Amino acid sequence: MELNVLGKPLESCCTSPPTGYFRDGFCRTREDDYGTHTVCAIVTKEFLEYSASKGNDLMTPIPYWNFPGLKPGDKWCLCISRWLQAEKVGKGPFVILEATHEKSLQFTSIKVLEKYAYKVS
Repeated sequence: MELNVLGKPLESCCTSPPTGYFRDGFCRTREDDYGTHTVCAIVTKEFLEYSASKGNDLMTPIPYWNFPGLKPGDKWCLCISRWLQAEKVGKGPFVILEATHEKSLQFTSIKVLEKYAYKVS
């Protein structure tokens, strides 16, 4: 069983659009996932524009990959490195801790993630 950053079973981030390295809705990873897609985030316009400015346009649909393109408010498994990069410049989106993989804690602290915690209702 995979765990989240709270030490509990990892919850699904989003299935519409399907996210995660495995496109199964979970922010799970494995060794060949060089991006380490472990952070479940609720993307914002500011984050999407920032990511595009860094060469990763998440807004434009890519039909070949069955990727609809993201819009503000969508949930998505982000690479921990991109999330940290955005956080450092004030563009880090909210994080759903319950769906953020514990591997994220190898790159940042729970205190940093908690600052961006989105409360699931």
